[in-house]
Amino acid sequence: MSDSLMTTYARQPIAFERGEGAWLWDTEGRKYLDGLSGIAVCGLGHAHPAVRDALCDQAGTLVHTSNLFRIPLQERLGEALTRLAGMDRAFFCNSGAEANEAAIKLARLWGHRREIAQPAVVVMENSFHGRTLATLTATGNRKVQAGFEPLVQGFIRAPYGDLEALANIAHNSPNVVAVLMEPVQGEGGVNLADDDYLRGVRALCDEHGWLLMLDEVQSGIGRTGHWFAFQHSGIAPDVMALAKGLGNGMPIGACLARGEAAEVFRPGNHGTTFGGNPLACRAALAVIEIMESEGLVQRAGALGERITRRLAEALAENPHVAEIRGRGLMIGVELDRPCGELVTRGLEQGFIINVTAERVIRLLPPLVLTDAEADQLADGVIALVQAFTRG
Repeated sequence: MSDSLMTTYARQPIAFERGEGAWLWDTEGRKYLDGLSGIAVCGLGHAHPAVRDALCDQAGTLVHTSNLFRIPLQERLGEALTRLAGMDRAFFCNSGAEANEAAIKLARLWGHRREIAQPAVVVMENSFHGRTLATLTATGNRKVQAGFEPLVQGFIRAPYGDLEALANIAHNSPNVVAVLMEPVQGEGGVNLADDDYLRGVRALCDEHGWLLMLDEVQSGIGRTGHWFAFQHSGIAPDVMALAKGLGNGMPIGACLARGEAAEVFRPGNHGTTFGGNPLACRAALAVIEIMESEGLVQRAGALGERITRRLAEALAENPHVAEIRGRGLMIGVELDRPCGELVTRGLEQGFIINVTAERVIRLLPPLVLTDAEADQLADGVIALVQAFTRG
């Protein structure tokens, strides 16, 4: 591998040359079934013809003008996302970290306008919100923060899923202005927030005048079987961060807001150079159009049930499998031991998977999987787990 790149990643010694649907081919011509989709990014798979055509056409028409001017494609995308999410306004950026950074800044302005001089945001253990200084501080993983002190002030951490702990924070911390959390923790090990818990958090936010801010960077855009994971529980957030699946590989993020939260930012409060440019918005509009016309959101739910059921039936008697959990095509298989080497074993057998939180095999395949491909992925993981746990 080249020495010209900073060593910020422990990369696998494989380079991919091309992709089609749920499949990738490396530079040696080997074929892989993609169970990761670029970490929940390529929901429509690789080289989707509609996205390709939209990008080629837009690249030959207009790529960038700056947010100093109206961008009609950005306005169309904002209308599409707010319609799907039940929100009022959108701010477009380039990544999930930037979307969460926008949410944190919005919360601080929200607090200052209520004369709270030191506004605080409640964040969760085992969360992941990005690698900017504010978002890594919000992240509930010491490994992400180590070496980057001093961290940003203004965060209070709570155990994920513990409503009583959040109520205690409400009782003892008058500076809280918002809660930032993932409805499904991805990097933290595919941990689901119980629907009753989410409804309880919503009620606490309403009671205390806090903003409920959901990080749906990984769980949004159809991956869990609804357009957004919060829609399983029947609640609505005040602020929501999106990215990964929105552009199917084009870098784009969004921070959505509704109600009073949607009126917090004013000209000059926040901005971005590249965010929401015509090229990125054209790709995202193509993604939404395809997902709606082909029913891929519902398809994600059905495929997730199919894969999870197959895994559960085959691994039910394996004492080293602690739990199989997930929602839609966001699936985790937790083992009783660290299992990072399964990533390399999977590649050797033609499967792309991920391991997070040391012991959790994470599957985030494209939403365009066929039934046969879904079965093939599940069978590949089953074989890997059985061989690994036999020692």
